[in-house]
Amino acid sequence: MLKNKILVGSCLAALFLTTNVSPVQALELDEDTRTVTLDGKGNSVVLTPEQVKRGKRLFNNACGTCHVGGLTKTNPNVGLDTESLSLATPARDNISSLVAYFKDPTTYDGLDSISEIHPSIKSADIFPKMRSLTDEDLFAIGGHILLQPKVVNEKWGGGKIYY
Repeated sequence: MLKNKILVGSCLAALFLTTNVSPVQALELDEDTRTVTLDGKGNSVVLTPEQVKRGKRLFNNACGTCHVGGLTKTNPNVGLDTESLSLATPARDNISSLVAYFKDPTTYDGLDSISEIHPSIKSADIFPKMRSLTDEDLFAIGGHILLQPKVVNEKWGGGKIYY
């Protein structure tokens, strides 16, 4: 009985020491990395660390089901990588245009609204996760999408090669 208590105590002590000796710090992104394009005129904005965290959390909650790793599960030919976003009409390679897209999404060529099949503020009655998102939330999500190519490089939107 005493041997069991000593063994359990030793295991717990070893577990405690190995997990608390060197705490892992979250990756801190520098200001240059957190700088993303704000609008079509080329203006930029530096995201705060809070916006970065919030954007990631909101993206994973509202968008991550279909856009894991920047892919588009329903159409693998169109991802969230920088090139795909810049080739859309209108270009979606800045926060302002992404926020406009989140409010009323259109096809890749920009001709038709797809708000009935793509989550958006316009179709929040169909997509409940969109109901509570504010403009600040949409801004943070857009920032997350534009920040990811700087953080994970070609893996963001890279397709089956990486995921």
